[in-house]
Amino acid sequence: MTVEIVVYNIESALKAQEGGADRIELCENPGEGGTTPSYGTIELVRQNLSIDVFVMIRPRGGDFAYSNYEFHAMKRDISQCQKLSVDGVVFGILNPDGTIDKKRCKELIDKARPLKVTCHRAFDMARDPFEALEDCIEVGFDRILTAGQQTQALKGADLIAELIKKANGRIAIMPGSGVNENTVEEIVKKTGAKEIHFSATTFKASPMQYRNEAIAGMGSDEGAEFKLRVVDPERVKKTRALAESVKSLTV
Repeated sequence: MTVEIVVYNIESALKAQEGGADRIELCENPGEGGTTPSYGTIELVRQNLSIDVFVMIRPRGGDFAYSNYEFHAMKRDISQCQKLSVDGVVFGILNPDGTIDKKRCKELIDKARPLKVTCHRAFDMARDPFEALEDCIEVGFDRILTAGQQTQALKGADLIAELIKKANGRIAIMPGSGVNENTVEEIVKKTGAKEIHFSATTFKASPMQYRNEAIAGMGSDEGAEFKLRVVDPERVKKTRALAESVKSLTV
């Protein structure tokens, strides 16, 4: 079982490795579903981790139909990731009609090589999952991260299982979203997945002693600036163990 942990800061990357993750997906902005992290963050994470580091290439939150300016920013970000010696990049581009933008995805994939390339959950916003599957294979993605076009992978488990069957080893299909200690056994059992993606999130208190109560949340959730999002290595270990216990029974 391959375990990928999505992380949003340097401490979480270190905790994911401590918990036994095989690789991380490094992002920023969890509230927007993940965007491209800073080069400083990428560099420090790469220098301090021995496991694989995949970097999100997403210039903004929202949809996955990008302007020419945004597309060029994605190409620049991939170039920087190559210079920083990461192992892979993660992106997805859609046409306004809900199909995979094969032309621009292929251009980014070709540019990214020899890095590994994952199509993220833009796949879940595609109009036809089986059409999108074949398009992803055609342009050269190595894997697809999906919740089966649902909000959570358990809800989309039947579709994920179909995708894995139709892929037939041509591309990896990795369930993600809502994968945790309570759901991973059922997800793996239903889908037969060999890779899983999850966050193993916990929160710790900020060390700040002085707190300006007049500006709670800095415009976001109240008090959010005094809660720090990190990965819980024990949750990583537990979820992996549960996933592997299911796989061992199906071998």
